[in-house]
Amino acid sequence: MCRSIHTLHNFEPAANDSEIDAAALQYVRKISGTTRPSRANAEAFERAVQEVAHATRHLLEDLVATSPPRDREIEAARAKERSAKRFASAQA
Repeated sequence: MCRSIHTLHNFEPAANDSEIDAAALQYVRKISGTTRPSRANAEAFERAVQEVAHATRHLLEDLVATSPPRDREIEAARAKERSAKRFASAQA
């Protein structure tokens, strides 16, 4: 999975439009194999991004969470800590 795409479900505050759009763009880039489509493919590429973002919004609205929402700041701190441990051991 592309490392730029992060979990958007069950966070407080909820994912905003820019996060959803960024995830959709990364997904389309990944499956198309290009970060910048040719002019001939630009319209299809952009349409795919919009459709993926639209479907993502519907999915996030419809999902039911059984656990309490996670805090974005706490999760970001945990990820930073995991990264520091992983890269510290690689340098040792």
